[in-house]
Amino acid sequence: MYLLRLMNSARTLIIFYWRQLSVLALVIITGLSLLPLPALPAVPGTDKTLHLLSYAALAFPVSVATKRSAMFVLPFYAGWSGALELLQPFVNRQGEWLDFAANVAGLAVGAAIGILVQRVRLAP
Repeated sequence: MYLLRLMNSARTLIIFYWRQLSVLALVIITGLSLLPLPALPAVPGTDKTLHLLSYAALAFPVSVATKRSAMFVLPFYAGWSGALELLQPFVNRQGEWLDFAANVAGLAVGAAIGILVQRVRLAP
């Protein structure tokens, strides 16, 4: 019973603060994506899971809060992701199209989980 109330409270907080959570996640992702590295990584392509998880976390709050906003915000996030990949070579990082694909996949995963959470009605 306590766990159900806790889950309902968490969902209510996400719905109320989805804009702030989304901006915070976007700022963190942007900062980490454009943080200059002293040297390029030796093994490219090992970070796809992190890309997927970070963009899933970005898409989740807006997908829980409202489908209508998600229709506009998620394409913006995808475009933002592409722009970050294009900017990365200018800050001694590797911009990869596979990173972009992982980002878009993460947006889809986060949106799907958010929609499931939105549809699940937890009994009080």
